[in-house]
Amino acid sequence: MTQAVATRPAAPPGTDPGARRPRRWTRWVLPVYTWLIILYLVLPILVMIAFGFNDTKSKLNLSWQGFTVHWYRDVFSIDALSTALRNTLLIAVLSTAISTVLGTMLGLALGRHRFRGRGGVDLVIFAAISAPELVLGAALLSLFITLQVPRGFLTILVAHIMFSVSFVAVTVRARMAGFDVSLEEAAQDLGANPWTTFRKVTLPLIFPGVMAGALLAFALSIDDYIITSFVNGQTETFPIWVFGATRQGVPPQVNVMGTFLFLAGVSLAVVNGVALRRRKL
Repeated sequence: MTQAVATRPAAPPGTDPGARRPRRWTRWVLPVYTWLIILYLVLPILVMIAFGFNDTKSKLNLSWQGFTVHWYRDVFSIDALSTALRNTLLIAVLSTAISTVLGTMLGLALGRHRFRGRGGVDLVIFAAISAPELVLGAALLSLFITLQVPRGFLTILVAHIMFSVSFVAVTVRARMAGFDVSLEEAAQDLGANPWTTFRKVTLPLIFPGVMAGALLAFALSIDDYIITSFVNGQTETFPIWVFGATRQGVPPQVNVMGTFLFLAGVSLAVVNGVALRRRKL
């Protein structure tokens, strides 16, 4: 009688039969590390949201004293804080709209055309991005003083447009790197004029870059403090009011407004992501 000999199944091609399998615990290292980093980043936001429900009895909102929704009902009870938030949102919306238009046109010009002075434009754009905010704020302050421009809402708006245009232009220009010019040529061959070609062909293709630049400009405008503090004059924005309030105690309404701003930013990011996914489908 012949005795059956057990044979080991052949190893898949390209693998070393003698290599050890990785330990099971190692596959958890990267996920655990990732979630720890995410928790570290969102922990201040979670604390801000939690202390918006703190039933504090004093001006100092530093220790947990109980749960309440009272501050959400009276979120606009401080007139100066409400005015500062309104100024911040209005400046952010206006500066985002203007810088998105200017930055898109600048990004299109840099991404598809070669012209004299292009290197200088690149230098100015990246200098505005890389320069410290103290330098930009001091330079703008000197400019407004030299031109005898009263500092206030208008100077803040001009400053925010100044540093937002560069970010939008760089984002749109990066989007133009893989742009297929033959699509525009095909539209024009079919009878479309330049404006129709841009509106129905070019803009939909670069829209993700335009939207990303607009969201970045909006976020930069809302939380800017350093440059705004140089050119604000008597006009207060939300970050400037909060910084001034820290000397006496930040009221819980600040946490509530910060929560609203955070949720609004997350909602915009989610809507943008869903829109881009539908556009790909």
